[in-house]
Amino acid sequence: MRVMFVGDSMTIGSAGDFTWRYRMWQHLNRTFGGPYRIVGPRTELYDVSAGAAVSHAYRAPDFPERARRHLAGWGEGWCHMAPLIGGAVRAGKADTLLVSLGLIDLGFYTDAAQTAENVRAFVAGARAANARIRAVLLPVIPNTRALSDAPFAAECERFNELLAKAVADLSTPASPLLLASPPAGYDLDRDTYDGTHPAPSGEHLLAAAFADAMYQAWDVGAPYEPSAG
Repeated sequence: MRVMFVGDSMTIGSAGDFTWRYRMWQHLNRTFGGPYRIVGPRTELYDVSAGAAVSHAYRAPDFPERARRHLAGWGEGWCHMAPLIGGAVRAGKADTLLVSLGLIDLGFYTDAAQTAENVRAFVAGARAANARIRAVLLPVIPNTRALSDAPFAAECERFNELLAKAVADLSTPASPLLLASPPAGYDLDRDTYDGTHPAPSGEHLLAAAFADAMYQAWDVGAPYEPSAG
């Protein structure tokens, strides 16, 4: 299994974060019985002071360089990743994508319908590189902006409906797509540090959403159980 994490600022993380990618790496080490590799063209965290993804200051010293690979970017969404995914899949020989995208698109770049079209372009690009690619897609988790911006909240809800439709339309036996369940009990005050980006408890919940989807549909690993830290 060759896994690639694809996402925005919630996935790349910033200097000093564990990241949910780390939590997923821990989970796979504990539960996945076969060989696997984490692949992707990037390894960095975002450095807020530098305004760029140039940090390697992961909070967990046991997170090895080889497991830090990803295709995630601060401020990047479906519209950015759709043109990149084919080359990244091809270069990394990825066969499994764990994707958390959409919030930044809806907040700054595209409406729900346009974002959903970019989802379909992303899937097509991934399949052009590997016709048997499989993917787990996480619905958008609205941030605190949705609490005071009703049109934005409505776009988030509409996009999640369109994402579910895209998964249903595009999934095939040869290249299955899964729609992960939104993290149960995700609380913006407790599980994020700023109303958007995951705190340690939120990292566990995000990893659990992907891990449980993979276990339930594909019998990969086991149900998620948080590790210490």
